[in-house]
Amino acid sequence: MRIRTEEEKDWLAVYAVNAAAFETEAEARLVDALRQQARPIVSLVAENDEAVVGHIMFSPVSLTGHADMKIMGLGPMAVVPDRQRKGVGSALVRQGLVCCKDLGARAIVVVGHPEYYPRFGFAPASRYALRCEYDVPENVFMVAELEAGALNGAYGVVRYHDAFAGV
Repeated sequence: MRIRTEEEKDWLAVYAVNAAAFETEAEARLVDALRQQARPIVSLVAENDEAVVGHIMFSPVSLTGHADMKIMGLGPMAVVPDRQRKGVGSALVRQGLVCCKDLGARAIVVVGHPEYYPRFGFAPASRYALRCEYDVPENVFMVAELEAGALNGAYGVVRYHDAFAGV
């Protein structure tokens, strides 16, 4: 398996991966919208035998009162059903965190499974006085600092790109 930056030739395969991994095509449409509207993005694919089997996207989010703080949001992440629980998602997350740090991001937020994301350094965002703009359970809104102390003094509401409103 190989993790690499998404290319235009991957767009149909990425759509198919997201459509297969989720109950509806909403996340697949979200990826298309973010690709066109959000900057900067990190969009990676997992490839096995030249077939795209996984995808992850990170896009900028904002923190009220801290407009200069560069934070990225993880999501969506998708793996084709027959490759789930085989390390594809973990490899995508790890490489994505590196890419976001290389872009200068100081932290990453995610709305996700509280049993899954802590292995990558994510903790409840409430520990940092961060709240999600969406009504989600406190334990599923998490943050990972990409450098120690990056969130010192930060607090407020995390706002996602407008494209997320349709999901």
